[in-house]
Formats: sequence, C-alpha cells, structure tokens
Amino acid sequence: MGFPVTRLRRLRRTGPLRDLVRETDLAPEHLVQPLFITAGEGVREPIETMPGMERLSISEAVAEVTEIAAAGVRAVLLFGIPASKDEVGSEAYDDEGVIQMAVRALKESQAEVVVITDVCLCEYTAHGHCGIVREGEVDNDLTLELLAKTAISHAAAGADAVAPSDMMDGRVGAIRAQLDEEGHSSVPIVAYSAKYASAFYGPFREAAGSAPEFGDRRGYQMNPANADEAVREAKLDLEEGADVVMVKPALPYLDVVRRVKDATGAPVAAYHVGGEYSMLKAAAANGWIDERAAAMESLTAIRRAGADMIITYFAKDAAAWLMRGPG
Repeated sequence: MGFPVTRLRRLRRTGPLRDLVRETDLAPEHLVQPLFITAGEGVREPIETMPGMERLSISEAVAEVTEIAAAGVRAVLLFGIPASKDEVGSEAYDDEGVIQMAVRALKESQAEVVVITDVCLCEYTAHGHCGIVREGEVDNDLTLELLAKTAISHAAAGADAVAPSDMMDGRVGAIRAQLDEEGHSSVPIVAYSAKYASAFYGPFREAAGSAPEFGDRRGYQMNPANADEAVREAKLDLEEGADVVMVKPALPYLDVVRRVKDATGAPVAAYHVGGEYSMLKAAAANGWIDERAAAMESLTAIRRAGADMIITYFAKDAAAWLMRGPG
C-alpha cells in the first residue's frame, strides 16, 4: 500500500523504535586499530599527515594498547619502522626486529588483545618496494621466501594473526605452507586480497617512510577500475589458505567489499586507510564537518557494505563514542 497508509517515517523517530529496526550494527569488536611501532625508548612522535596518530616505541605502544583495550577495541594491527633499512628488508624477518619485540611485549602485557602483524617488506627496504628488486622490477618469486620468513618470525614471537599486504602472487600459499611446516598451523592469515594502487595511501607512506624510491607499485597493486579481478584475487587467496580476505581502501571500494562478501561468504576485512582518515580530520579541523558524525557514518557504511572487521585509525575514538552513546 502507498501513502497515506504506508508511512516509513513512523519508525524513524529518535528512540527505541528507531534502534529496533536498525539494519546494520557497529560495535567496538568490529574495529582494529593500526599502530606504527618504531625503534627507540619513550618515543611518541606525532605523524603530521595523520593528526592524532603517533609513531610509538615499544613501551609507549604497550601503554597505548592498554588504553585501546580499555576503550573496547579487541585487536591491533602493527606496522614496523626499523632503525635501518637495506635492499632485502632484513629487519622485517629479524627475530629481534621492532615488530617481533613489540609482539612479545604486547602479548605479555595485554594477552587478551588480538595482535595482527603486517607482513611486507616496503617499510624495511631501502628502495621502498614491497619485495626484492632485480633489474628495476620487483621479483615476485624471490620475494615469497622472505615474506614467509617474516610471517614465521611474527608467529614465533606470538602474533595472533599475520596479514600479508605485498600483493605478490602466491604469497598466501607460501606463507600458509611455511607456517604449517614450522608448527604454526593455528595462526590465521588475514590477506590483503584486493589492495588497490590508490592515491589514498600518501599519509601512511609518510608515517612509515615507505614511499618507493623509484617508480610506483602499480605493477603489483590492483587497478582501481577493476572489480571482477578483486573477486578472483579473494577466491585465489582463500584457495591458498587465507582465513580472512581484505579490501583496501574502504570507502571508494564499497562495491568491491559487497561483491567479495557475496562471492566468497568468507570473513571480509576493509581497511579505512590513512587518506580517508586524514580527509575527515582536515575537514573537521576546518569546521566543515562534524568529525564524530562523519567518522561514524563512514564506518557504518563500511559495515553495511559487508565488512566483518574494519581496520581504521578511528578505532579507539570510535569505540569510546560508541560506549558513550548518542550525542
């Protein structure tokens, strides 16, 4: 029946009725807080392009995760900023590397927090690419061995899950095989399956010091124009042993999140990346938008699209907002 019998506004008034018919839920347990871990002691270095975010030394990261857990966020994703870099990213798989030590410290201090580690070489290589470079190109197959070695070192340190973000072909299978062989068969893989060559990564690259020294990453990250390919990537990763598949970035690719979820039925993560975060922060700082309202609307949209978990720099703040309720 149409108007006046059908009046959809009846259920839109503020209060319990509005909440009862809410289709999409957003809760702190859906959120993952990324953290940048750096060498040194007592370091809290603000990241200029990502207001509110800092590079943290291990002791400061432990203190920060304590606050994150108190806000209700149950998981963190760690990115390492090493003391030195080389052509093969050797600190990525050093058992005494900054991430390996941070994982041990966090699991000792906050055992209940899920610690996920980014598995890639870009933060650790002098050239800034995600793998071994031969004759000006990233060599896919040579890189796989080092990625697997990195994942093993993270698992041995106590990581709850590893997240390969390099976009090399076959890396999920290589990591899964090595984890199983080394006695880490229970460690899940959160695969960056549909990682696009996006303009929204600029703030992250400044934060991690991982901008490529030459060229770009379009040779291994996905074309923003492609969506069918994202589904293929996700299915391949699942066949190779991925436990969660990811779409990155999030908001410009909500259609991809939905397609991957519908096509696979697997747990789907979406990464609300640095550029998305920084745009909201900049607009809020200029008084153009309400930061809380815009952030929460964005995160709800990502959940509505089908994401089971959202990696976002707003995680700690969003969890606090959710606990405080409307207003």
